[in-house]
Amino acid sequence: MLFQIASYFKFLVKSTNQHGVHSPFVYNLITKCFYDKKQKKWYSKLINYRQLLLQSDKIIEVTDFGAGSKTLKSQQRKVATIAKNAGISIKRAKLLGRMVSYLHADTILEIGTSLGISSAAMSFGNPKSKIATLEGCPKTADIAKTSFKHFNLSTIEVIIGNFTNTLPATLKQLSDNTTDSKDSLDLVYFDGNHQKEATLDYFEQCLPFIHNDSVFIFDDIYWSKGMQEAWTHIKKHPKVTVSIDTFYWGIVFFRKEQEKEDFVIRL
Repeated sequence: MLFQIASYFKFLVKSTNQHGVHSPFVYNLITKCFYDKKQKKWYSKLINYRQLLLQSDKIIEVTDFGAGSKTLKSQQRKVATIAKNAGISIKRAKLLGRMVSYLHADTILEIGTSLGISSAAMSFGNPKSKIATLEGCPKTADIAKTSFKHFNLSTIEVIIGNFTNTLPATLKQLSDNTTDSKDSLDLVYFDGNHQKEATLDYFEQCLPFIHNDSVFIFDDIYWSKGMQEAWTHIKKHPKVTVSIDTFYWGIVFFRKEQEKEDFVIRL
């Protein structure tokens, strides 16, 4: 916790808004997507999705292959408690949906489904998108699948199992379903294992499937010193041309026409 607090104060010192951003692409992303305050019709559906989970008194046995939760220690967890403490916030879920819409992301991979709030946000943001979402915990995945069915989110496929096995198989399946195997990922949302080695491994596995307009979003880049180190490594990667640090998320693009540049943006 102290590491995160110290990191946040450093972030505040470095961060800015759209002013001083000279890249037209990043400026437009900030002003037309990040700071878009217009109400979207799908916001109410997203709120209803989360509210349904918050009202659940069901208790499930959680299997966690990653770094675990800093607030939830017991493996026996109430669905409502997971939604409140471990799930994505409504503010960030809305932004995730806006990004999917703004960037026209049609083929999406999510590593870490949890209760499916972020998956639902992306589907609401672009109903035409095809989303493959990986979850290690069968009981958590069952809750997400039931919720997707309740909200008629039929374009989301939940793949259950250890990411060591499911990620390579899913990437192959996605590439087999596209005309060019190297252009199969529009957006990847990394939210399944907040550990340095695992994050870098998933990043490297996904890299062969990007195209010029692909975007990778990494959750909780200041979760720990190891995650911060992973983020530093990722944004320095030669294929990454644009990185955006929003503290809670690290976002990278691979646009060859862009000069390599790092941004620190307050949301």
